[in-house]
Amino acid sequence: MTPDATPSSADPAELAKFDALAHRFWDPRGEFKPLHRLNPVRMQFVRERSTLPGARVLDVGCGGGLLAEALADAGARVTAIDLAPAMIEVARLHALERGVTIDYRTVSAESLVAAGSEPFDVVTCMEMLEHVPDPRASFDSFARLVRPGGDLFVSTINRGAKSFALAIVAAEYVLRLLPRGTHEYARFIRPAELVALARAAGFSAQDLAGIDYDPFSERSALTADPSVNYLAHFRRSGAGP
Repeated sequence: MTPDATPSSADPAELAKFDALAHRFWDPRGEFKPLHRLNPVRMQFVRERSTLPGARVLDVGCGGGLLAEALADAGARVTAIDLAPAMIEVARLHALERGVTIDYRTVSAESLVAAGSEPFDVVTCMEMLEHVPDPRASFDSFARLVRPGGDLFVSTINRGAKSFALAIVAAEYVLRLLPRGTHEYARFIRPAELVALARAAGFSAQDLAGIDYDPFSERSALTADPSVNYLAHFRRSGAGP
């Protein structure tokens, strides 16, 4: 494994966990079913708060490409990155089958910064920060990958009794919506903590919304309650082009 494959913001055990499930990513009834149900809501949040047609968009921690393809379908010029090689391979094959143009790369956000990547209009990072050992390092990279005046969208899981009960006990052990061990409670991030990380990196908070997912009806919706899953919109300080 090259040094770039294990930057300070990556956990090899987490990467292996998702790589092993990559072949099931696009099965809407499989282990990633909740992501398939959440994706329209994530896209609604991003679409309503940014201009996607023609925009240069970076999807960090893209997995098998669920959000990346939706962003491309909305007219964005998408670069999507992940450190799980099998996930990137699945993403590339699915995009090829659909005829969707996406620049998939098996690299980290840190490596894009080190390579001198031009900043993007929009950066998305969904369901990733709760799997990395150092979210602060991720925000340091985001600050260099979002242009001044550009947008950053993050989704993650709150840390509290309700999120423990629903995101771990119910989702992984009772309803078995996710494989056991998918999440570690200690890595969940409270909204105030997320906002503090963003501000320290030069972002201003624009909006916050909860995501409600009903596993019985399999419906998801944006809500005002961020006590479990939530989305955040940040804007990079400085004037845009």
